Amino acid sequence: MSDAVRMESASPIFAVADLQRALAFYRDALDFEIAWTWGEPPHLAAVCRERVQITLAQRAEDDMQGSSRLYLRVNGVDACYARLQRHDARIAVPIDDRVYGLRDFRVADPDGNELDIGEVIADQRNEKSA
Repeated sequence: MSDAVRMESASPIFAVADLQRALAFYRDALDFEIAWTWGEPPHLAAVCRERVQITLAQRAEDDMQGSSRLYLRVNGVDACYARLQRHDARIAVPIDDRVYGLRDFRVADPDGNELDIGEVIADQRNEKSA
């Protein structure tokens, strides 16, 4: 890859059946902020938190062609998991320490898009810095 090109970020686009419901999930359950909405009524929007942006695109129920999936590396994975449980989020894979050195879990949004959320296990972090 050319040194002239530097990738700055990735912003996945998730198809949703109900934009307002999706915005509420990301705002309330994951503490994202609504960055912008487009259209009247809105049919496209983005949610942001720190350096992560997810675009949500309203689709008709019969136009939903499967789900998307995203892995988020975080600090404070246990607090994130507890918050999602308080919001009765649909946990697809419970939190656990994995053999690949991460403590993570998978949650599904109301439209079936999945977010794997994890952080490096403390012992793994210490080994990398040694």
